[in-house]
Formats: sequence, C-alpha cells, structure tokens
Amino acid sequence: MRFLRVGPAGSERPAVLDADGVAHDLTSLTADIDGTFLAGDGVQRTRAALAEGALPRREVTGRRIGAPVARPGKVVCVGLNYLDHAEETATPPPDEPVVFMKAANTVVGPDDTVLIPRTSAKTDYEIELAVVVGRTARYLPSPDAAAEVVAGYTIADDVSERAFQHERGGQWDKGKSCETFNPLGPWLVTPDETGDPQDLALRLWVNGEPRQDGHTKNMIFGVHHIVWYLSQFMVLDPGDVINTGTPAGVAFGANDFPYLRAGDLVEAEIDRLGRQRHVVGQA
Repeated sequence: MRFLRVGPAGSERPAVLDADGVAHDLTSLTADIDGTFLAGDGVQRTRAALAEGALPRREVTGRRIGAPVARPGKVVCVGLNYLDHAEETATPPPDEPVVFMKAANTVVGPDDTVLIPRTSAKTDYEIELAVVVGRTARYLPSPDAAAEVVAGYTIADDVSERAFQHERGGQWDKGKSCETFNPLGPWLVTPDETGDPQDLALRLWVNGEPRQDGHTKNMIFGVHHIVWYLSQFMVLDPGDVINTGTPAGVAFGANDFPYLRAGDLVEAEIDRLGRQRHVVGQA
C-alpha cells in the first residue's frame, strides 16, 4: 500500500492509494500516520477496509502533500554508503556505517520549499532511500531480523550545507539540520509493494539537468544491515526515519555541478516510490 498525508502543514489528513491510484480517506481509522498507527494494526485494518470498499474517496489533485509519516522521533542518517559517492568525495569506503543525525523538524513535505540558510554558500542535494520504522528495534539479533521492523520506504532529499558540515568545526549535524533540510515523500510504500530495497534506481535533477543516477544495489551497507547495525547503538522507535545514503552526483563531489541557489527546481524519484518536486528558496 501507499500511504500519504494531505493538507496544509500541521493539518494534514491521512489517506491511502488503492491499486488504481485512487486516494481514500483514512480518518475513520486513524487521526494520522504516525508511530502509533504503524506499530499497531493500522496497516492491516487499512488493507481490510480497502478490500471491503469501506473507505471514502479523497480528492488529492492540487492539494499539498505532507511528509508521509507524522512527527518522527528522530531522523538517523548513514553517510558515504555508495561506492561511487565515496569515490567522488575522495574518501575511503568506511569499514562500518558512518552515522549522523538530522533534527526531526527538518522533515517537510515532498514538494515544500527548501530554504537556503542565510549564511549558506554550499547548499547541496542528496537523493536517498528512506526507511520508516514500524516496530521498536533494540539489539536486533541479525540483519535478517530487520525486515520485521520496517514499516515501509519513501524518498528523502538529505539537503546539506557543506561549509557548515566540513568547515565549521567538523560537526556534520549542523550542516544537516537546517530548517526544511529533509523533504520526505510523497508516499510511505509498504515492503510488499516496494519489493527488494536493494533493487531500486534513484534519480535527481536540478532545473531539468540530470545530476544523480544511482542504484541501491551499489550500497556499501544494505538496508537491513543498516537497521540491524543502528539497533546495536540506539533504540529505533516506530515512526523513526532512516536515510540510507546517496549515490554520486552531488555538488560536493568531483564534478562541476553548482550548489543550489534560490529559484532552483529539484526533482527526485525512486522506482516504485514516486517523485518529489521542490523549489529552493531563501531563508
């Protein structure tokens, strides 16, 4: 299934798309798509209600789409997780996942404006496969066990201010946690519809120019390994988001791509997970 949240920021209403792409209102089943919904029987009840024809249709054309999961407790990220991205940044492939955090309130809708910070010189884009946690994960016994705690997948743009990240004291978080720096969505797609998370192509354009064209098969650490690994160091809660790394083609890499400027249009898509389209503005 493909879950989404529709409406003005802070007042989104939950919906689900059926097999024909028609949206149905979920407010009879839940107030929102959040950790409580994902950890309980919300997905199963939605599936049953759709099969019974019990959910009213919901018009979403022309409406704002919010992030597909409400109020994530944390956004955990893995850096340098594609061989080609490590190569373009002249960084040796890591022996273990490189972990950093983004502030949870960086999460915005997939088509919302991304704001360049006032003192920014090097705001960059990073298309990423994002994992949404559906069950508490604490000391998982193996990567195989990670599949049981994944609620679904979505698209993230891990927007990054490279000068803040690399030139202002070596703290990645402050280059990653500026407002609007994690557009998420449009949909939360359940694992049965996503298929193998290591068999997804990722693409990103700036002003119509192709910048990133990668594939999750080229991850250094696969999705289930990442979820297992993180659970050894922190408790993953339902509704948490995990950004799993970006392929080559970022402005910070070994190419001549310019950094983002106000007025730029960023489009990002991943197979079976939909497409983002956000304009860049100035804070």
